[in-house]
Amino acid sequence: MEITEEKVVAVILVGGPTKGTRFRPLSFNTPEPLFPLAGQPMVHHPISACKRIPNLVQVFLVGFYEEREFALYVSSVSNELRVPVRYLKEDKPHGSAGSLYYFRDKIMEESPSHIFLLNFDVCCNFPLPNMLVAHKMHGGIGTLLVIKVSAESANQFGELVADPITKELLHYTEKPETFVSDLINCGVYVFTPKIFSVIQEVFLLREDRADIRHVSSYESPQLAIRSLPSDFVRLDQDILSPLAGTLTITTDSHLIRQNVIKCSALYLAQFRFTSPHLLVSGDGKRNATVVGDVYIHPSAKVHPTAKIGPNVSISANVRVSAGVRLMNCIVLDDVEIKENAVVMHAIVGWKSSLGRWSRVQADGDYNSKLGITILGESVTVEDEVVVINSIVLPNKMLNVSVQEEIIL
Repeated sequence: MEITEEKVVAVILVGGPTKGTRFRPLSFNTPEPLFPLAGQPMVHHPISACKRIPNLVQVFLVGFYEEREFALYVSSVSNELRVPVRYLKEDKPHGSAGSLYYFRDKIMEESPSHIFLLNFDVCCNFPLPNMLVAHKMHGGIGTLLVIKVSAESANQFGELVADPITKELLHYTEKPETFVSDLINCGVYVFTPKIFSVIQEVFLLREDRADIRHVSSYESPQLAIRSLPSDFVRLDQDILSPLAGTLTITTDSHLIRQNVIKCSALYLAQFRFTSPHLLVSGDGKRNATVVGDVYIHPSAKVHPTAKIGPNVSISANVRVSAGVRLMNCIVLDDVEIKENAVVMHAIVGWKSSLGRWSRVQADGDYNSKLGITILGESVTVEDEVVVINSIVLPNKMLNVSVQEEIIL
């Protein structure tokens, strides 16, 4: 009898234009999933990780951006990675589980045995092949990736309790008010197709409750889902908690959410093993001095006396002059950085210009609101001006120094 090879698909949730608040004003110009981290669009990193999954046949990007915003990228990444990538546009937000169910027929076209589900903004090591092995070993409907964090930060995420021996998920709660566990959900999952039946049951339950409310004026104040549409289903609140006992966990060593500079650092570090050709080196003689992990686009011009790194990403057509110091920063396309300027813990927006002896920096406290400095597109910082812990909207000219300000 012929043995058919198992097939795997991956679904990456990319959200829509109502998102992207974490590093405004830069998200005004580009969809957040396409914002460059470590020289690649943010969504490129989980797609690259998916390529390492055995028997992967398709990657779906699901969101409610307009298709034209992703068309060029989807075409280029499919050719570059030689993995079929397809964008599926929702007619409206359906929630993380609802999005999966909404496109169930397309997702199941290849009759996959397993479905990976990832949030595009998760920044981690993506041990996806190991997840698949662990899932097959433990069984159940699905396996979720978790990580151990400090008790102080755990309540910012979904906390869970699991059996340390069997890895069975025993209890899950989303952002609890009191401490439950130091294990948190990373937002990376692998499911069997049975997940669609589970989501369908939630849909039917919602519809039944909607019918009851239609004929009765009584509503229980404890009904947490009373204000949600019947076709909006959240994976964390509506699926994971009821499924405790049928899910298992596997662990990762790194997880970064809500911090662009730290995400870029992690991806640059991963390049040492996955894409070493993307990292540059230099000793300050023929090329700039490079410290640590640094990406420089081939079209960028960097003076040999500049010092770059660690954790620096320089995009296309950037011009870095003599004596410049860059560290822990992202410099976007067409930026000019003039002599002896300094950029630290900052993002410099497209087509911006930094004057001689200027400084654009932050204190590097990535947990604070202004822990990094962000310059929007086409911002001009004049000679000797210092910008610290600030956010500057596009098309502004700064001729005086500012600290801890939002320049509108």
